[in-house]
Amino acid sequence: MDRKNVTSVTEFILLGLPLSYQLQILLFVVLSVCYVITLVGNATIIIVSLTDPQLHTPMYFFLSNLALLDISFTSSIIPKVVYNLISGKFLLLAMMSFDRYMAICHPLRYGTIMKPMLCLKLILCAWIGGFLDTIVQTVLTFRLPFCGSNVIDHYFCDVAPLLKLACGETYLIGMLDLILASSLVLGSLFFSMVSYGCILVAITKITSVAGRKKTFSTCASHLTVVFIVYGSCIFMCINPNKNSKIDSTKIVALLNSILTPLLNPFIYSFRNKTFKEALKRTIKKKSYFLNQK
Repeated sequence: MDRKNVTSVTEFILLGLPLSYQLQILLFVVLSVCYVITLVGNATIIIVSLTDPQLHTPMYFFLSNLALLDISFTSSIIPKVVYNLISGKFLLLAMMSFDRYMAICHPLRYGTIMKPMLCLKLILCAWIGGFLDTIVQTVLTFRLPFCGSNVIDHYFCDVAPLLKLACGETYLIGMLDLILASSLVLGSLFFSMVSYGCILVAITKITSVAGRKKTFSTCASHLTVVFIVYGSCIFMCINPNKNSKIDSTKIVALLNSILTPLLNPFIYSFRNKTFKEALKRTIKKKSYFLNQK
């Protein structure tokens, strides 16, 4: 290709979801409400966990980071989707599963093992690992020449649809993307499944029926989030329906980007008695300070 006669692409247009105007308005309303609830719910977890001393535990330290990650992830995608409609988050789950494994399977050693420094190291590993995985793909992708169409058949700027528009050789970057994504997803999934497997074995050894039921209920809700997150990512990698009018991977990605951040506060925190009591104390403190003014 003669590069002298080719105009380089400097911006991209997101195609979004090919829906009728009525469905776009409906989806705009639904996503807007879900986005607000996601922001309020996750921000509440962060504020209450930081301000209430009784929540200064490894579990809520991880939950605060998950809430921050959900806010960042959702805010990087949903506002643009909402704008387009109206105008025309793995290693951390693996760390949390390990925390629940220690709390349930080794309760007497939990306090001595899950010290603040270990929690900090685990969180740093999760954030740094995710950042490195993303930054490597991003840098390599945007070093490619883009000289054809600038229309991305997606609702956010993902690596895979960008590679389809590149003029240069993309095989190695595509393989690197697949290897990094597979290692990250399958590695953390394996770690999570081993942790929850040990938890389920420990649950069967609980003599109290009420205690066994309560612990199993908590783990079942946690596993729901795990299956949604990992299942959607594996589905998007397989991409079995590329030629449909509405790519099914778009729908799955949309559910993953709004559903899990929306559900996480309710599954991990708002159903928890300790957190609800802490939330009440925080509201009372806030009301007291406001009345003093």
